[in-house]
Amino acid sequence: MLQKIVNGIAIASGVVSLTVIGLGGYVFIRKDAIIENVKGKIMESVMPGGMSGILGGGDAGTGALEGLGGLGLPAPSNPMATPSEPSTPESPMSPIPLGF
Repeated sequence: MLQKIVNGIAIASGVVSLTVIGLGGYVFIRKDAIIENVKGKIMESVMPGGMSGILGGGDAGTGALEGLGGLGLPAPSNPMATPSEPSTPESPMSPIPLGF
């Protein structure tokens, strides 16, 4: 009687092991397709119109980037690009006397 129970547990263990190995192999072989599928679902949930919805094309309505060209913002300035007075760099002073 005890041997039948042990054999049943061994068979169940073998079935579970083969199932785990089979599913791991399936995921390993199809990982690229699975990743692309998930990316597509995420992109569709974030942007219902796809890329055309962002750019303003297609039937998805107005895009998120549509009309950004004419915001009327001034051009950025860089005060460090052209200093008002040219300055001469000072030569470094040595902390040791006699210039060593």
